[in-house]
Amino acid sequence: MTKIYIYCLFDTMDNFLGVYSSLKAVHRDALRLSNRSSTDVFLVYNNTPAKPTLTTLRNIFKGKHDVEVKYRTRSTSIRVYKTKLRE
Repeated sequence: MTKIYIYCLFDTMDNFLGVYSSLKAVHRDALRLSNRSSTDVFLVYNNTPAKPTLTTLRNIFKGKHDVEVKYRTRSTSIRVYKTKLRE
């Protein structure tokens, strides 16, 4: 059986924006959507802010599913949710 993970992207108002199979693509779009002002973007997981890099996101998601990470600024909050495709 093949493990297939998907990444769901939600905006500040919890509107569904898309589903991705690529971690790189969901990271790119989450950064683009959250980086609309002049404030810094932070990657928040377990109430701990971090620098929003692809490596950091990969390490958070590694070996886990049903996990949520937020890209936060003062005015936006973009949510990425990783889940496993079920049969």
